[in-house]
Amino acid sequence: MAAASPAPASAAAGINEACDAWDAVSDSLCDADGRPLDDEVYADGRVERDAAAWKHAEVFLDHGPEVLAGVRAAADGPDYVEGPISDDLCRLRGIDTTLARAHQLRHEWDQVMALMDGSQPGSLQLCQERAGEHRNSEGRHYAHELSYQGPALVRAGEYLVGRAEAQRPAQTERARVALTRSTPGARGIPPASPPAPRWHSSGPRSPPRMLLA
Repeated sequence: MAAASPAPASAAAGINEACDAWDAVSDSLCDADGRPLDDEVYADGRVERDAAAWKHAEVFLDHGPEVLAGVRAAADGPDYVEGPISDDLCRLRGIDTTLARAHQLRHEWDQVMALMDGSQPGSLQLCQERAGEHRNSEGRHYAHELSYQGPALVRAGEYLVGRAEAQRPAQTERARVALTRSTPGARGIPPASPPAPRWHSSGPRSPPRMLLA
């Protein structure tokens, strides 16, 4: 298994930072009953949060599936039941649905932009803004899911990569020993006996003459 990409963890951290930044100011934009003091300012803040979160979610879409495939190829049955990454693997059970729906959302955005190709600059910009806000708002839930699935994916990947690297020297040594044992002339294996010489003659062999004393 190749080294796990840190991109999913970085994307997850970016999503959390965007949400935390909004949470730090959202209360100050509301009255004691939780109603926005200024609807436009409050809405702009949410739009900014959703846009930042989706930007990081797209990074996850670009790199997460490859890391996920590597983790699933390297993990075995016991890893899911017990051990250092069992909890992380459990957190990844719903990640396929999250990635699929987020990918579909991005695909719909691409289709809208393709339909708008060739439009007047003013209408194109307005369409991009509205479609982008819709995509980001819909994608906030998936971004939230990925914000805690990302670190779990990277932790599992790093553990499995480290385990594979630790096992590789032992496997190499076993292969070297097996090769040595199978090589002619190795210790404990007697060399093969040379073949008996063959007699060649152009005619029938004459019996040996008796030597007289």
